[in-house]
Amino acid sequence: MTSPPAAPAARTSPAGRPTMDARHSLVISLLLVSAFVVILNETLFGVAIPELIDDLGVTAAMAQWLTTAFMLTLAVIIPITGFLLQRFQTRPMFIVAMSLFSLGTLLGALSPGFEMLLISRIVQASGTAIMMPLLFTTVFGLVPPQIRGRIVGRISIVIAVAPALVPSVSGLILDSLGWRWLFIVMLPIALAALTLGALRVVNVGEPQPGRLDVLSVPLSAIGFGGFVYGLSLLGEAGQSGGAGGEAGASAVSEATTTAIIAIAIGMLGLAVFVWRQLVLQRRGERALLDLRTFQARQFTLSIITVSVASMALFGAIILIPLYVQQVLGLSPLVSGLLILPGALLQGLIAPLIGRRYDAVGPRGLALSGAILLAVAMWGMTFLSASTPLWLITAAHIGLSMGLALLFTPLLTNGLSAIRPELNSYGSAIVGTIQQVSGAAGIALFISVAAAAGGPSSVASEVSVPGIQLAFMVGAIIVTLALPVVLLIRRVIPAEPPATTGQIAAQTPLHTEAEPTS
Repeated sequence: MTSPPAAPAARTSPAGRPTMDARHSLVISLLLVSAFVVILNETLFGVAIPELIDDLGVTAAMAQWLTTAFMLTLAVIIPITGFLLQRFQTRPMFIVAMSLFSLGTLLGALSPGFEMLLISRIVQASGTAIMMPLLFTTVFGLVPPQIRGRIVGRISIVIAVAPALVPSVSGLILDSLGWRWLFIVMLPIALAALTLGALRVVNVGEPQPGRLDVLSVPLSAIGFGGFVYGLSLLGEAGQSGGAGGEAGASAVSEATTTAIIAIAIGMLGLAVFVWRQLVLQRRGERALLDLRTFQARQFTLSIITVSVASMALFGAIILIPLYVQQVLGLSPLVSGLLILPGALLQGLIAPLIGRRYDAVGPRGLALSGAILLAVAMWGMTFLSASTPLWLITAAHIGLSMGLALLFTPLLTNGLSAIRPELNSYGSAIVGTIQQVSGAAGIALFISVAAAAGGPSSVASEVSVPGIQLAFMVGAIIVTLALPVVLLIRRVIPAEPPATTGQIAAQTPLHTEAEPTS
């Protein structure tokens, strides 16, 4: 067994500032690059669906499964990663994650038809599901508490910039080379990350032996999978809500009914899953997803706020391009370029916000972010058919800055609040919540926008009243979350011992204190 790394004791630079071991810094950089690649790939195929319909001769509903199946796989596997990261060491998990992603990418490049392409997306998603929880778990196992904010700021770059690059990157590749090159371009990058990671990634902590609760796995799949599938169907029904006359209305009604049934089954599955985890914990047995993480008040408050912010992020990312294309009549490339400055700015300032968090804590940053996010959302309720493009970009920049001020402080503070031995479960919960919240945001914004547009005989999914109402609903939700942000307090983890060979899981419990400013 590989010996564990030294505990993340604080080091200091020649200038007297806390710093991190160079080897650990390299490990985290490799994980960040790998995470960027897999997140960029997550939504890359959405833009390619029209070309796939023509090239492969499939229906729009079949082609949409390339995205839906990816989301479902994430929803099923991410909740299990908490147990997997406890049971297996860091390097093997990284190798499995990037090997699956690389294999799926290779299968996609070689796919002769739709069926193999769908399998390739599922295999890719299996690797993607492991990567983000692995990244957070490793960061909170290796990084000294004093500089965690700046490292989580780098993670925020990945979360913010990768999805925003998708319209531009996809459009460029599809216009020049064709859909197979979406896989071909990714493959050498994935293989390089796999090779370097296999050589350089260190193991964090000791694996904890434990029995997998077989019943929890299908309950998790039914609960999270059913819920996300229902939300995805609801969003798809909303996007096609205005098209096709009576036949289209009938199809939408059927899809909506199926979505509601799937959501109901998912919620029932989630309720039984939670009950099962609590029973296992009372018996002293290992739960598949340890819910004791929610006993940390600051973690729970952070998760609530991150959920709302994720809904706003994904809802806006999907609705703004639809508004630009279908209301203003501009091209997909223009709609992608409009949201690019905000995402790039969010990625640029995230490390600076992380450093500020390290200095003063989360409360002032998160409160400023929540207010800015609410103002941006309320501003978007005034979008019309004559809104200038620069104003749309400015509103999205405000939204992006608000999200940057929220994500980095809240994720750092929330995950610092839980006991170190629960880090992998906390990371899995963060990944799961972001997936579920993102699907909920898309479904909510699109459904409200389509419903407010009223029945139409033209193939236009959204209208100005629909856009305005959707952003108004989002603005109300964000505004209602402001009192939660006021309860945020800085978490100061106890200083870990500097003894060589001690593992991060032995770090003393965290304590909470008021922010210093």
